[in-house]
Amino acid sequence: MNREWNDSQPIYRQLRDRVVHMILDRVLKEGDALPSVRNVAAEYRINPLTVLKAYQELADEELVEKRRGLGMFVKDGARESLLKDERQKFLNEQWPLVQATIQRLGLNPKELLDAAARHSGKSGPASAQSYGSRAGQSKSAEKEKH
Repeated sequence: MNREWNDSQPIYRQLRDRVVHMILDRVLKEGDALPSVRNVAAEYRINPLTVLKAYQELADEELVEKRRGLGMFVKDGARESLLKDERQKFLNEQWPLVQATIQRLGLNPKELLDAAARHSGKSGPASAQSYGSRAGQSKSAEKEKH
């Protein structure tokens, strides 16, 4: 995860959004454990209560669940729920701006499809991938041991 925070949103909200992106990008899969509150707080030098607040928001949205003594885990169906919400959010908030830019620039469907084909081989956001890199490394190391 990017260790830098911006001033436009509270840190807990930015952390929540990063976890959401990790779920959408399949860095965290259904049933996976979220990194512990203590580990995230120590690694990113933020207050554990900030991490807890981000995780609680995810739990309130029914994306993760707390398992007593084990930690927080991504719930079954979390990715599908997020996809539904994020698609609607994109269509309502971002698409009108994209569409206006397309019209302003006079782009035609063929140009858009060609551009999409050129960029389709590129992977998702670096912030979500880098957040999961440490969590993923520990899981990979455990799998190699077995």
